[in-house]
Amino acid sequence: MMMNRYVYEFEIPRLLAFCSAFCLAMPGAALAADTHVHKAQASGHAPIGVMGDHLHAKGEWMVSYRYMRMDMEGSRDGADRLAPEEIVTGYANPFFGMPMQPPTLRVVPLQMSMEMHMAGLMYAPHDRVTLMAMAQYVAKEMDHLTFAGPAGTTPLGEFTTKSEGFGDTTLAALIGLLAVSGHAVHFNAGISLPTGALDESGTILTPMGTTPTVRLPYAMQLGSGTFDLKPGVTYRGHADAFSWGAQAGATIRLGENDEDYTLGDRYEGTFWAAYDWSHSLSTSLRVSGWAQGDIDGRDLLIVGPVQTADPGNYGGEVIEAHAGVNYRFNEGWLKGNRLAFEVSAPLYRNLNGPQMETDWSITLGWQLGF
Repeated sequence: MMMNRYVYEFEIPRLLAFCSAFCLAMPGAALAADTHVHKAQASGHAPIGVMGDHLHAKGEWMVSYRYMRMDMEGSRDGADRLAPEEIVTGYANPFFGMPMQPPTLRVVPLQMSMEMHMAGLMYAPHDRVTLMAMAQYVAKEMDHLTFAGPAGTTPLGEFTTKSEGFGDTTLAALIGLLAVSGHAVHFNAGISLPTGALDESGTILTPMGTTPTVRLPYAMQLGSGTFDLKPGVTYRGHADAFSWGAQAGATIRLGENDEDYTLGDRYEGTFWAAYDWSHSLSTSLRVSGWAQGDIDGRDLLIVGPVQTADPGNYGGEVIEAHAGVNYRFNEGWLKGNRLAFEVSAPLYRNLNGPQMETDWSITLGWQLGF
C-alpha cells in the first residue's frame, strides 16, 4: 500500500509533468499542424469504440455521447464452453462449510446484458495538450438458473438480478509527442475516479427455495472502488483516402477498495484501418485484445454457490474483431456533427472460469467539435 501511494503521489505526477514540459518545449516543426490529422475527413476520428484517439487545436471543445450494449450468454472455462449441468456437478463451491452453503455450485448465470451511456467533454488549452473527462451511467441485468438441493441436476427455477447507476469517471490529458507528415503520436495520461457503487443488492433464489435479498456479485457492481491509473500511447497515420492507427493502454489499480478487494489490472491494445469513401463517410475494421487478472481479496458480504461470487472467476485474455462506420456532416446546419457505429464480436477467449462469455457488443456515438 505504501509503495502504491508513493508511486501515485510522487513518481507518476513527476513523470506526467516531465512529459508535458518536454512536449511543450519541442520545436514547432516536430509538432506541426498535422497533429490534428485530417480531422475534416470522416476518418479524422478513430472508430467510435476507441477513446482518447485525437488531439484538438488550442481553444477547441468537443462534446460527445456514446451508447454501448454488450450481451453475454453461456459460460467458459479457459477456451472450453460449459453447460449449466457441467458447472453444478464439476465445480466446488469455495464457500462450502459456511452456513447454508452446499459443496458444489448450484446457481448458474445464463445470460447477461450491460448498457452504458457515456458523456464526454474535451478541451484543448494548447495545440499539444487536450484535456478529457468521461462520465458513465450503467445498467446491468443477469438471468440465472437455480438447481434444487445440495447436489444433482434438477432445475428449481430461474431469477433475474439488476443493478443501475453511475459508473466510474475518467479524467485524462492527451499530450502530443510527435507529428510529421501523415503521422502523429500522443501520450494518454488518465486516471479513473471511483464514483461507481460497490453495494448493489438484489433478490435471489437459493437451492432450498428461499428468496433472500443479498449483496450482488462483483460482475453486477458498478465500479472498481479504487483510483486507477490509465496510461497509454496512441499512433495515427493517413495517406490519401486510407487511414490507420494503433493504441496501447493499461488500467492499473491503486490499493484496495472499501470492501477489501481489488479488481485485476487490465492491459489492452488495438489496431484499426479505415477508408474514406467521401469526405463524409468512412468505414473501418479493427482488432483489439485485452488481458486482465482475477480479483485480489474479496467482499465478505458476497457469498453464494454461484460462479460470479468467486473472485478467482474473473479476468482472462480476449481478442475481438470490430467493424465500424463514421459519418461527418460537412455542410448545412449539422456541419461538424459526427455520427458513428461499431459492432464487435470475439475471435478468441481464454477465461479464468467458469465465467460468462461475451457474444457481441455495439457502440453508437455522436460527437461535435467547436
